[in-house]
Amino acid sequence: MISEAGASSTEVKALVYVAAFMPDAGEILGELLAKFPGSELEPALTAVPSPAPDGSAGLDLFIETESFHRVFAGDVPKSTARMLAAGQRPLSATAFADRATSAAWRTIPSWDLIATMDRGIAPDLQRFQARRAGSHTVEVDSSHLPLLSRPDAVADIISAAARGVRV
Repeated sequence: MISEAGASSTEVKALVYVAAFMPDAGEILGELLAKFPGSELEPALTAVPSPAPDGSAGLDLFIETESFHRVFAGDVPKSTARMLAAGQRPLSATAFADRATSAAWRTIPSWDLIATMDRGIAPDLQRFQARRAGSHTVEVDSSHLPLLSRPDAVADIISAAARGVRV
């Protein structure tokens, strides 16, 4: 997560969030999701036992194949969504339970592309986070995957961030 990584580097001059979480220090992603209606992510997740990095028992999460297009990739072709679902990488369940330790957006300028058709991270949650961070925002009609469905908008916001900090 760029909020964590950016906070520990003096080289980071701007942050660009794309249909993303922007937790503050101490916040838990699962709690943020629960505060804003509109996410269909949790019921679409399947948990699979997996060893944690420390060797203890852990859980990996996948978006169910039959839900992937609707929840995560609604504006890409169904054939592309099927391919993405089949090749998705797991996410550790701890990602939704661990507290964020830092929030780089508190000290680094940020830009946020809000995906208005996102069913993974509710658009109202994205707006709340961007407003709280004082981010420069752009809203696009996109699912959670504007990198695929709206690459023009993603490139534009990255360029705006680069211009904004005179890279």
